[in-house]
Amino acid sequence: MTATGDLRRAGVSIWLDDLSRERILSGGLARLIAERDVVGITTNPTIFANAFEESGAYERQLAELRRMGASAADAAFALMTADVQSACDVLRPTFDATEGLDGRVSIEVSPAVAHDSAATLAEAHQLRSAVDRQNLFVKIPATDAGITAIADATAAGISVNVTLIFGLERYRQVIDASVSGLERAKDAGLPLGAIQSVASFFVSRVDVEVDRRLESAGVTDSPLAGRAAVANARLAYEIFEQSVRSQRWLALERDGANRQRPLWASTGVKNTRMRDTVYVEELVAPQTVNTMPEKTLEAVWDHGTIASDTVTGNYEDALQVVDGLAAHGILLSDVSATLETAGIATFSASWERLVDSVRAGLEAA
Repeated sequence: MTATGDLRRAGVSIWLDDLSRERILSGGLARLIAERDVVGITTNPTIFANAFEESGAYERQLAELRRMGASAADAAFALMTADVQSACDVLRPTFDATEGLDGRVSIEVSPAVAHDSAATLAEAHQLRSAVDRQNLFVKIPATDAGITAIADATAAGISVNVTLIFGLERYRQVIDASVSGLERAKDAGLPLGAIQSVASFFVSRVDVEVDRRLESAGVTDSPLAGRAAVANARLAYEIFEQSVRSQRWLALERDGANRQRPLWASTGVKNTRMRDTVYVEELVAPQTVNTMPEKTLEAVWDHGTIASDTVTGNYEDALQVVDGLAAHGILLSDVSATLETAGIATFSASWERLVDSVRAGLEAA
C-alpha cells in the first residue's frame, strides 16, 4: 500500500510532468511506471529545452540532422517528436490495458502559433502525423485562438490536451469547444470512442500570483494566502461535474464519447512554507489526472496522505476563499488573464532557448 497506489484507487491518474531521452534510455521512465504508478507523460517547451541542454543523448541524431541540412527549428521538431514516439512506445502497454484512457504522452504546439487558430490546427495535424502513435495527445493552449483550434482539432479526430487553463470562464469555453468538436466529429462519422481529451488546469502559479497581490496590497499573514489555487481548481471540478450531467453531453456519451477529464498541472509547490504534497492531497477526485514533476511524485510516494475525495465536499469553502480575495480587490478572473499571458511568454522563451541550443548543437555536430 502506497500513497501513489491510493491515488490510483481514488480515481486519479498519475502522469509525469517531464521527459528526456536520457530518462527513456536509462530505464528511468520504465521504473516510474513500474514503481510509482505513473500512467502518462506531459511535456512542454521548457521541459524539452532543459532535457536537451542537460543530456548528451542527442548527439547522434544531431549529426544525422546536420548531414540532412535541417534548420534549427526543424531539428528541434525532429528531436522532440522522436522522444515522444519512444515514450509512447514505453507507455503503449498502459494504453492498451486502460483501453486508451491512460498511457498517453502529450506534446505541445509551438508557442509561436498560440494566437493563430489556423496555424495551431495545422501544427496539430503535423505533430499527429510525425509522431504517428495512437496514444499521443496534442497540447493546445486555451487562448482565444486556441478555443477555435480545440474544436477544429477534436472535430478532425485529434486527441487534445488543452493546456494553460487558469480561469473558470476559460474552462467553460474549453468544455464548450470540446463538445462542439465531438458533435462535428459525430456528424462526420468519426468513431467518438477513439477521441480522448484532458483539460489542464494550472494550479501552483495561481497561488504565486495571488499571494504576490496580497502582499502588494499590504495584507500580511492572511488566512487566504496559499489557498486560492486549490479553491480555483475545486470550483473547476464542480464545472466538470455539471458539464457531464448536461443533456448535450449525455447525448454524446450515448454515442461512445469519452469524458474530458480535468488535469491538475503545475502541481509542484513553489512556496517552501507550504507542504510539498498539498496540490496532490487537496485535489483528489474521481476521473482526474495529476501531472507531477518527479520531485513532487517522490514526495507523494514518500509521505503523501491520500483521502478518497478532497474536492467535492468543499465547494462552499472554495467560494468563501474567492469571495475573501475579492474583498481585497483580487479577482481570480484578472489573475487568470495575467497568468495566461505570462504562460505563453514563458513557453515562447523556452522554445527560443531550445532552438538556439539545437542550432549550437548542429554547428558542433
